[in-house]
Amino acid sequence: MKTESVRVSDDCSVVVDILDGDGGCFMLVHGLASNARLWDGVAQELNELGHGVAIIDQRGHGRSDKPETGYDFATISHDLKIVANYLRETSGFSKPVAVGQSWGAAVVESFAGAYPDLLKGVVAVDGGMTALSEKFYDWAECITALTPPNMLGVPWDNFESMVRSTHPDWPETGIQGVLANMEKLPNGTFRPWLSREHHLEILWHLWQYSPFETCAKVGVPILFVPAGGDAPRDAEKKDGLQRLSKIAMKSRAVWFDPADHDIHAQFPKQLSNLLHAEFSMGIFS
Repeated sequence: MKTESVRVSDDCSVVVDILDGDGGCFMLVHGLASNARLWDGVAQELNELGHGVAIIDQRGHGRSDKPETGYDFATISHDLKIVANYLRETSGFSKPVAVGQSWGAAVVESFAGAYPDLLKGVVAVDGGMTALSEKFYDWAECITALTPPNMLGVPWDNFESMVRSTHPDWPETGIQGVLANMEKLPNGTFRPWLSREHHLEILWHLWQYSPFETCAKVGVPILFVPAGGDAPRDAEKKDGLQRLSKIAMKSRAVWFDPADHDIHAQFPKQLSNLLHAEFSMGIFS
């Protein structure tokens, strides 16, 4: 694996991990307050199957720069455009499949809607299937429900123990991915790489985002990968997928049920096998 810093704007560079391969390529995009390391298990599995893989720390997250602006979908889609062009020129990644999880799913949908000629397809992993504004009609309600808890001052060891105890079936790559969401501080505590201010700004843009409007503009196939196991949320996703099936040019849904929201961290091998199959003989073939 090689790591590159790609300048996407005057005030921001994003960090990209690259694994070369000849069997078609994937761009992996993390969710809100997450980071590239959550994709490590999937990246390793895809690479072993022969695929080239690029994992991106989005602006404000992980090892990438954290500018004061640029957290709207148009700017972040432009970031991915710059990265895709960089990968084509330096690593021979021609028309990758962009895979995003949670907020990252909405990001890759937006990216595909704006720059369809750069992609072979899109995968939306437990995101990009419903509209937050339909669940929370009022922004105040949304921000109250989804503002992250303040964990400043919690000892790192307590945090790691909590992660391990709440995800006993996850492989070590997934555990390490969650831990990498945080910066370990010299005093033994931690803080998120993504600031609370930027977290709420992204949430604001996500609340305004409509997958139905965006996916109607996407000219490449979309694979939806929802996580099942929560009846009320499953019903919302099924309704959204039914609506999207009538809008998207070409789409398919494959459920992981039951599964955690972070399917990519919990089931890296199974998700990678699905992506490989869809690339080789499925919706992206």
